[in-house]
Amino acid sequence: MVWHAIWHWLDTTLVMAWQIAWSLILGFALSAVIESLVPKSRIAGLLPDDRPRTLVTATGLGAVASSCSYAATALARSLFRKGANFTAAIAFQIASTNLVIELGIVLALIIGWPFTLAEFVGGPIMIAVVALLIRRLLTPKLIDAARRQAERGLAGSMEGHAAMDMSVPVERGVLRTLVSARGSTAVSETFVMEWASIIRDLGLGLLVAGAASAWIPNAFWSHLFLADHPLLAKAWGPIIGPAVAVATSVCSIGNVTLAAVLWNGGISFGGVTAFLFADLVILPIVVIYRKYYGTAVALRLSALLYLASVVAGYVVELLFEALRLVPTGARHAQDGQTGVHWNYTSVLDIVFGVLAVALVYRFFAVGDGPMLRQMNGSPEGAQHEHAE
Repeated sequence: MVWHAIWHWLDTTLVMAWQIAWSLILGFALSAVIESLVPKSRIAGLLPDDRPRTLVTATGLGAVASSCSYAATALARSLFRKGANFTAAIAFQIASTNLVIELGIVLALIIGWPFTLAEFVGGPIMIAVVALLIRRLLTPKLIDAARRQAERGLAGSMEGHAAMDMSVPVERGVLRTLVSARGSTAVSETFVMEWASIIRDLGLGLLVAGAASAWIPNAFWSHLFLADHPLLAKAWGPIIGPAVAVATSVCSIGNVTLAAVLWNGGISFGGVTAFLFADLVILPIVVIYRKYYGTAVALRLSALLYLASVVAGYVVELLFEALRLVPTGARHAQDGQTGVHWNYTSVLDIVFGVLAVALVYRFFAVGDGPMLRQMNGSPEGAQHEHAE
């Protein structure tokens, strides 16, 4: 009985991995192409204040950066230390984990395109709410204290990865740059390093989601999310969604598969959105906030991020309900219960698997393997020159 339960869990987890593999490879490949053309060294200078225009810039730059929550958090601290405005740095961090290409592709594949749209609509709403709350809750005195703490340079996680700038200058046009030796190397470096940065959280997310799908009956989720009371479920979903995220401590792209399980279990549309937005308030990251910015700012920042995810969930729920974009009827998000079949998913997994192998081969062929050991090292030791 025990071995059967374990096998069901692992089988469900592997099916989930099969379902999302090609979309992750595609998303990270596209992200790698964009990141290879955008130098990190210029970002801090573009974020001097918290004016709306600057926050829009921070959001756009964050959307083409790392989707790893730990790396995004480390990079936000790095930008703050280099002179970026605190609010703008946090806006960049939120966009890095919630508005990236790979997240949108996986959401559309696993749960449906309305959730991708909700993520890209709700993300800017969350950033706007966070900006307003920071003005209210974080005084200039607290921001100054946070900067002094940040200048201490206490290690968090993925410090070396956040400091790596693998971009190349665009000299003869974008296409020529990308197909050049330096360009293809930069894309391979970014692709491999992004995968290396999220593989732990992705694996944990798949295991947690697999266990939830295999072992926890939908009746439990239905009671937890008040699914039998539609109006109460809509009010409760954006509150309980982030709480589930905190309890599971799964962040970044890794929580998408669990979101599918929660949706099938009866959580509201806004609840799924709020759950996805709460990846920056899981306990390990709150501990990192304390190291980066001090206890007072860490607690306030975590609280306002939680509140902003709730507010964004409510706004998305109301807006999409008014526009009749909330999915209705039976819920059939891909939660690993369908098994593996020879279909378009298998074909795409093979096609994009070949692309992944080619990029990984390029990474090691030019001698970039040591970069992997620098990911959790100090930012000062993470400088890198491209091999030809």
